Amino acid sequence: MTSKPAEKRTLSSRAKRSKVPHFAERTRLWLASGTVACALVVLFAANAAIAKSSQRPKISGIAGVTLLVSDLPGSREKYKQILQPGYSCDWCEEGPTADFKLGAGQTIALQAAPTPNPDNLLDEVFFKTADLKAMKRYLRSQNVAFEELPVGPASLRIRVKDPDGHHISFISFGPITAPGKDEVREHAGRVAATAGIPGYRIIHAGFIVRNQSEMDHFYKDILGFRPYWHGGMKDDETSWISLQVPDGTDWIEYMVNLPADPDQHLRGVMNHIAIGVVDIQAEREQLVKNGVHLTEEPKLGRDGKWQLNLYDPDQTRIEFMEFTPKEKPCCSEYTGPHPKP
Repeated sequence: MTSKPAEKRTLSSRAKRSKVPHFAERTRLWLASGTVACALVVLFAANAAIAKSSQRPKISGIAGVTLLVSDLPGSREKYKQILQPGYSCDWCEEGPTADFKLGAGQTIALQAAPTPNPDNLLDEVFFKTADLKAMKRYLRSQNVAFEELPVGPASLRIRVKDPDGHHISFISFGPITAPGKDEVREHAGRVAATAGIPGYRIIHAGFIVRNQSEMDHFYKDILGFRPYWHGGMKDDETSWISLQVPDGTDWIEYMVNLPADPDQHLRGVMNHIAIGVVDIQAEREQLVKNGVHLTEEPKLGRDGKWQLNLYDPDQTRIEFMEFTPKEKPCCSEYTGPHPKP
């Protein structure tokens, strides 16, 4: 008669005790919760690292270009006449390159072509970035191959090939100098000779584009370039597509809808650079004073901006263009701010 109550008390007390975990069980739960917390910390840290590597540093503008030439001394004299008639350099005639520093801190570098008649004489376009190390991390995160190469005697650049094979590079500071022999000596001569050509600034570089979809993915999706304007010789056609750098007003220009095998003259027209000026008529007068023989006169472009085309000895086009349009452009509206002097 007394066993049943005792059994009830025993079951009741066991039930009550089962609500409090044993010390070993509490330890196991504590360790398990700690493991989860550690895993979360590691996960958060990994996500933060991935987020950091996927952040593209700013790309603020064009830092310079390298142009290939067949006759370096002759081309040097031509560019001196166009850009800087008073230019002089004690050592420059001995070197395999010639650099012209513009007032905006940009550089036009001339380099002897490694082979006769290369397809593209616009050998490289340099862009300014805020952080070169961050750019390397970002390119890796996007699976974009790159190489590190010298730019002058004391700094590096990151060079990549876009989908159509054009070389573009990123630098974080300093002017562009084309790589060559005896760079320290050449660089010293250049710096002493060029204080910067006032009033001139590269506002865009253009090149032939064959695979627009892949180029758009590279420049728009990966690098963040933004549409600026597009147009053609007729209102219903598109032959030129302008994309501005993501953090500035300089741009690149796709030259599309071209023959499969353009001759050297057409390649030179399309693979070109443009220098911004305030007044194209005043620029024309100055070029004539410098002794430049003009083969064209200033004209109002389809984009509504005044422009004047010159050509170097290898037929590469040097376009002078006013910073802002004088009339409404054809074909499309501008979708970004215009560059300023």
